[in-house]
Amino acid sequence: MPGVLSDALAWAVILTFVVGVFSLRRNERAARYLTVAAWVGFAVFWLQLVPHFAFVHKSYVEGILAVVAVPASLYVGYLLFDGRDSLFVLSRAVAAMGVIYLPFETIPAFTLLGIAVPAPRGVLMETVAAQTGFLVNAFGYHPELIVGDQGYLNTFLFFDGDHRLTVEVVLACTGLGSIAIFAGLISAVKAPLRRKLRAMAIAVPIIYALNLLRTTFITIAFGKQYMQWFVDEILFLFGASDPYMVSFFISDRIISQLLAVVVLVGITYLVVRELPELLTIIEDVLFVVTGDEYDLESELGLNRPGV
Repeated sequence: MPGVLSDALAWAVILTFVVGVFSLRRNERAARYLTVAAWVGFAVFWLQLVPHFAFVHKSYVEGILAVVAVPASLYVGYLLFDGRDSLFVLSRAVAAMGVIYLPFETIPAFTLLGIAVPAPRGVLMETVAAQTGFLVNAFGYHPELIVGDQGYLNTFLFFDGDHRLTVEVVLACTGLGSIAIFAGLISAVKAPLRRKLRAMAIAVPIIYALNLLRTTFITIAFGKQYMQWFVDEILFLFGASDPYMVSFFISDRIISQLLAVVVLVGITYLVVRELPELLTIIEDVLFVVTGDEYDLESELGLNRPGV
């Protein structure tokens, strides 16, 4: 996220989701109004992230998704206000996603009773960097792991002749976002705990392992400048001027992000086979996107006990 204001907005939105969905049993009307307000706030949150993804992060995939999320969030709020109660399940999922992800994004290092407590994001980034380094070394490359701009041991140092190239493992490189999405979805539906745990046991290891392969691929491809293809075209496409960034744009912004979409769809299918209750959320998302109702239960041959 781009700054303190964004973090504060994110917490305000997620806490509104939490209060809204937990108020449902006590006061349905208040829960509906609060949750609708949360979806409106969610639209504002994505709107202020569009410039960051599009112009700072230079990610077409994330930029487009952020743009789409604005009207989609407003439409979900409208549908919920209009009586589509199944969207309370999706709202629970968003609340859980935020509660899982935001502590890593926003809590800094602090001192408690004289003991230094590291920032959760720092611990996670350094862990993923160390594991990525192990895989990079296993492939025969040996960059130095150094302290990066954020003060964590999470940056790989390469040299192309005399030119210094650094690859930093940031929070977005840890797979936490995807893990939070699936953890939120799984926790939101009503199902036996053992099936929820099995679904988590499917999603989390696959996401984490594939993410390590992704960070290893990007680190090697950029660090060794293996993808210096269509240099002028790629620089024009991403509005950049540094030719050394071409391998990064191709390996991360194009190949990895497009493959990530395919992988997430595949993981969703595997998780739904274990937890058919998730079909309610998926059908609601498809309705928001297409305007058509879907019966995925019969199309996939699954039995949905309920949500």
